[in-house]
Amino acid sequence: MNKVPESIRKELAALAAKPESDIDFSDLPATTKQDWQGAVRGKFYRPVKQQLTVRIDADVVEWLKEEGKGYQSRMNDILRTAMLDKVRHR
Repeated sequence: MNKVPESIRKELAALAAKPESDIDFSDLPATTKQDWQGAVRGKFYRPVKQQLTVRIDADVVEWLKEEGKGYQSRMNDILRTAMLDKVRHR
């Protein structure tokens, strides 16, 4: 449910519609390639997890558990890779 007040939504919409040429960037210096050296995309991004019940073949679960703790995270990584691969090839 969206609990953002209408006044804030209007202000955000007005800001989003503002052309970049009208924005004062004088207190924000431009960055260089050196500034971004070593930066990692998504380092602090944590997607929202959703708990659900799924039926996975026993041999697949066994294979995931072979490497020890974290089999659910490995399953998530496999599914994310497949999802992103499919999105890239559309």
